[in-house]
Amino acid sequence: MESEKRILTGREKDESAIRLLEKLYEQLRSSDASNRRRAAFHLSWMQEDGLEILKDALFGNDNVTTKNAAAYGLRKMRGRMKRMALEVLDQGLKHRDGSTREVSRNALQLLGQKVPGAPAPQKPGAKRTRIKEISHERKPRLRIDTRRGIDTRRSR
Repeated sequence: MESEKRILTGREKDESAIRLLEKLYEQLRSSDASNRRRAAFHLSWMQEDGLEILKDALFGNDNVTTKNAAAYGLRKMRGRMKRMALEVLDQGLKHRDGSTREVSRNALQLLGQKVPGAPAPQKPGAKRTRIKEISHERKPRLRIDTRRGIDTRRSR
């Protein structure tokens, strides 16, 4: 038997795309972190449709893990969608939900953006310990002469 390739019409393509987007949206809400991240990454390549789904997940009443995955997908957007994704994350800073604000703030910091109201990053070399030099010579032992009651140094 020979397998035939079916040529999809425009409507069938739309239906299959809708099924794929629904599947990715369900995976974005998955309890498995790998599935969430993978779905967010795939949605980042879906242009406007992916942006809308990631935006809904970030601003919706979803779990924080879903919001983190949506922020990951927004960070991974490339090309002409990157600017729009940054605008969505900026909108997240002004959102009424505290978890959305926090996730958006962290995502923008990971992208290297300046975030108003965020604490300044700590400098890693602020507290330095001094390095002491250790002598490799052995110190002479202290010996007490019990007959005289004075200390005498004896070297080996």
